[in-house]
Amino acid sequence: MLSDARFETSLPCSDLQRAKSFYAGKLGLTPASEGSAGAFYAGRDGTRFILFPSTGRASGSHSQMGFMVADIDAEVRELKQRGVQFEEYDFPGFDQATGIADVGGTRAAWFKDSEGNLLGLVEQP
Repeated sequence: MLSDARFETSLPCSDLQRAKSFYAGKLGLTPASEGSAGAFYAGRDGTRFILFPSTGRASGSHSQMGFMVADIDAEVRELKQRGVQFEEYDFPGFDQATGIADVGGTRAAWFKDSEGNLLGLVEQP
């Protein structure tokens, strides 16, 4: 059953070297392994994602991956200090000053990587 499966995500990039530089310099992540398919990044509890070379384009119109964090305020602050630009929205619960949305107790913030992939930070209650 799929409910027993481990989940992963794949993120397209038109320039793999540029993407790897963004993930290292801005997010502090380095590949766990690399191969002809792309660069694999490992997270907690066996989660992982791959940056893969692609001629396609990221839509940037929906979250393609979310990082579950314990303290979204600290993460947003640190990423901004590293030069990450967060998206701004106009909807109830979105705080323009912090760039963090509160939607029913779940808090989230979004940014795009160097390839236009929309990534999110999520803090659950």
